[in-house]
Amino acid sequence: MSTASEAQHQKVREAQQILKELGLPRAQQSTRTALVLLAMFGLEPEEPWSAVRSNTLGITECMDWMADHYPLVKKGRADPTRYKPNSRESIRRKSVQQLIAAGALIANSDMPDRTVNDQNNRYEPTAIVLEALATFGTPRWEVELQRFHDEYGILRERWDAERESHRVPVALPGDEEDITLSPGKHSELIRAVVESFRMEFTPGAAVVYLGDTGDKWIVKKEDYLRQLGVTVDAHGKMPDVVLHYADRDWLVLVEAVTSHGPVDGKRVDELKALFKDAKPGLVLVTAFPDKATFRRFARDIAWETEVWIAENKTHMVHFNGERFLGPYS
Repeated sequence: MSTASEAQHQKVREAQQILKELGLPRAQQSTRTALVLLAMFGLEPEEPWSAVRSNTLGITECMDWMADHYPLVKKGRADPTRYKPNSRESIRRKSVQQLIAAGALIANSDMPDRTVNDQNNRYEPTAIVLEALATFGTPRWEVELQRFHDEYGILRERWDAERESHRVPVALPGDEEDITLSPGKHSELIRAVVESFRMEFTPGAAVVYLGDTGDKWIVKKEDYLRQLGVTVDAHGKMPDVVLHYADRDWLVLVEAVTSHGPVDGKRVDELKALFKDAKPGLVLVTAFPDKATFRRFARDIAWETEVWIAENKTHMVHFNGERFLGPYS
């Protein structure tokens, strides 16, 4: 690696360390965001951090600055020297906006009420971060960093707290302790399966497995499942919800679908393989939030499975021709 290339890459690594210590989430500790930081603070590869200065740049100007001063930092296979014009939105949404949220940049100090898509939008460093970055690599850095955190807090902690406040509560049956799921429409639908579908069509059923977008699974009664002949396969894709309806000895496997993954022919084969040793009969259900989502996937639904639509919670669609809800031989 040439001396120039090493200097550029070293400065990017230092910028990534700063992003980490400022408290940005891992996704914003990227090469792209590091280059944006360097551009907005006007720091060239050979300069010390004490030389940081305030650059006021729009997104295109920022991209040009990055290409001019850090051309040897690889950004893409097709053209290693420059981000493509269609990268503007990614840089704005995935780097600049997060630096603003963290307190490192400010938008439009001359006219704060500009709209998001205004071509005159400009961004510049905040005074407190400018002062802090000038001390990076010196004993003073820790003091200035703490002053910054006292002023703005830590972005990843704020976002974690916000996500936590938006988690989806789910009431489990009986005296089981209630749980929460990651925020989102998928979790809202899983809650509807547990609280509405279960009560309507499998009253008294035990929730023996429940997946979660963020934590992979949040209920997993392995001993209970083992008694039913089921071993949870760490390598197999479990359904979102597994209910044991003891009154009829059914194991109800529910896929909650908001954007992909209905119980089609391929999924039927996968589920039957996963639960091949199950003692109860298997009932395969695809749950949708509404009819519009159901219509998108209707032609993919496998025969001899069931469909439940949360907005019409007291009804089901039976892809079977003759039977009501129940297992098939």
